[in-house]
Amino acid sequence: MQSRRKFIQAGTLGMAASAAMPFLGKAAVNASGKTAKHEPLKLGMAGYTFLNFDLATSIKMMQRVNVTNLSIKDFHLPLDSSPEKIKEVLQQLSDAGITPYAVGVIYMKSKEDVDRTFNYAKAVGVNMIVGVPNYDLIDYTEQKVKEHNIKIAIHNHGPMDKLYPSPKDVYEHIKTKDKRMGLCIDIGHTQRTGLAPADAVLQFKDRLLDLHIKDVTAAANEGKAIDVGRGIIDFPAFERALYKINYQGMCSFEYELNMKDPLPGIAESVGYFKGVMNTI
Repeated sequence: MQSRRKFIQAGTLGMAASAAMPFLGKAAVNASGKTAKHEPLKLGMAGYTFLNFDLATSIKMMQRVNVTNLSIKDFHLPLDSSPEKIKEVLQQLSDAGITPYAVGVIYMKSKEDVDRTFNYAKAVGVNMIVGVPNYDLIDYTEQKVKEHNIKIAIHNHGPMDKLYPSPKDVYEHIKTKDKRMGLCIDIGHTQRTGLAPADAVLQFKDRLLDLHIKDVTAAANEGKAIDVGRGIIDFPAFERALYKINYQGMCSFEYELNMKDPLPGIAESVGYFKGVMNTI
């Protein structure tokens, strides 16, 4: 297996080669400057990464690492925002070249919460919610999915979570529901349950809508978030699994290690992930 340093170098060289050869269009470029075997995976940011920053500062960090898709968190755009506030935030993102592709993570503990969440997503103009509805709200959530034609990607939160510890727990609750109800697999929390992210991708491919990307120190509850490539997740296997199923959704980085100074870790994580992508 290639070293972590080589993957980061591959990511950096690949980005440089892409910038130098615009005639390749959307084709991925590997470290040697040759066209790679696959189209690049779509990269985004989970808004929770920027818990300690205003939207303007968050946008600048995204621009620094050249990631242009965002799942909006409610501390940047509250669920009860006025139409004027929504318009203002969307314009701010558009001016910066940032595309909002989802909202969330949003917790739903009542029908009123579900109504508010779907109305919010509709007002923002996205077609997906990353959310956590209580079990007794699954059927009602399905009604809203059908009513609004907005997908919901239910997020798993690891061994201590009482609702959805692993992707399997999500899948068991939505496998007979509308196909627009699926999973946001958080690969760090998934690894902490003992399930390898590559295996989760292959097992639940028919309902995989979104991904939160991070690394962890151990496949156990006590595992901690760490820069991508420094932990135990097998990223080459994970990314190969995504290509195998022809995954078309977003790979959104959710950085949780040093949230008061996240940019260095985000940059390293994005670089490593792209390096793997450019070598497989």
